[in-house]
Amino acid sequence: MTTKRNLRPRRLAIPGIVLAAAGALLGSSALPSLTGPADRDHAPRALNILLMGTDERDTISTAEKHKYHAGGRPCGCTDVLMLVHVSARRDRVSVIGLPRDSYAEIPPYRYGTGGRKVRPPHPAKLNAAYQEGGPNLAVRTVESMARLNVDRFVQVDFRRFMNSVDEVGGVEVCTPRPLKDSATRLDLKPGKYRLGGGQALQYVRSRHADGSADLGRIQRQQRFLVQVWRELKERKLLTRPARTTHLVRTLLGAGKQGFSIRELAELAAVMHRVPASATEFTTVPIAGFAPGRLGIGSALAWDRDRADALFTEVREDRPLVAKGAQPKPKDPPTVLGSTTPVRGSAYQCH
Repeated sequence: MTTKRNLRPRRLAIPGIVLAAAGALLGSSALPSLTGPADRDHAPRALNILLMGTDERDTISTAEKHKYHAGGRPCGCTDVLMLVHVSARRDRVSVIGLPRDSYAEIPPYRYGTGGRKVRPPHPAKLNAAYQEGGPNLAVRTVESMARLNVDRFVQVDFRRFMNSVDEVGGVEVCTPRPLKDSATRLDLKPGKYRLGGGQALQYVRSRHADGSADLGRIQRQQRFLVQVWRELKERKLLTRPARTTHLVRTLLGAGKQGFSIRELAELAAVMHRVPASATEFTTVPIAGFAPGRLGIGSALAWDRDRADALFTEVREDRPLVAKGAQPKPKDPPTVLGSTTPVRGSAYQCH
């Protein structure tokens, strides 16, 4: 529905945690080589990648929908939105959670036969951008809100998520307190668990498990990404070319994607050395709720000043966590106010 940008293939260095999704390419300017932070032709450049998890579930069976409580009518929205920043030196990865119910102004876009119709800017929840105009419009909306350029996006649905988790042999998660969600039927007592694909889907989808709604869900999703990367590294799944290629085939699926199998395998090889302590996680600060007169339901309003400060650090390619600092995450996170960026190592199971 939305107008397409001029697309051409570009090389990408991407962190291992991004292997939780498969994606397509955006933009047109040249990027550095996969083999290092710079080459003779290109100066070092940081990358911003939008991760999108959609609620598309047509590819999972009726039995799976029943077993993992993943039924319901999909809206074609993005349930998961994270901005991933890869430093120019390829030695740091910063991940910022963007609540799906954030108040947003959707940019104007063309639709209809030949793109003859134009829908003007309008208020909506952030996750509606994908529903209205697909990944391109979602990217444009995030760019306008964060006031930075998004170089790439990756997108994953229920099927590819479940299959990818199963391919790595499941993922270990841990919780210091009970997690019980009436919608997804997640029911975990304090402790450690190895979750297969279907159970992992319940874990990352649950938003009623601890009273912190989407903010708590974002934190669990980020914990899950850290543990996925840990599994890949500890089991050396990214150091064996044949195994890496098989994983990449699972991630890409049969549909059209923006990455070739060879390219994704190269990406994994470039970034597999990044430790969890060199990754950072946070959520965009929330000030309160958007005015009801907008007519978009209950939507979260970003703390504009703090959000601008956060994204300025990203634009300037600076770390979100001070050197030597080891901040502790709030668990569950507070719903309003600023969230403290933490190192990925703070989210690891011990």
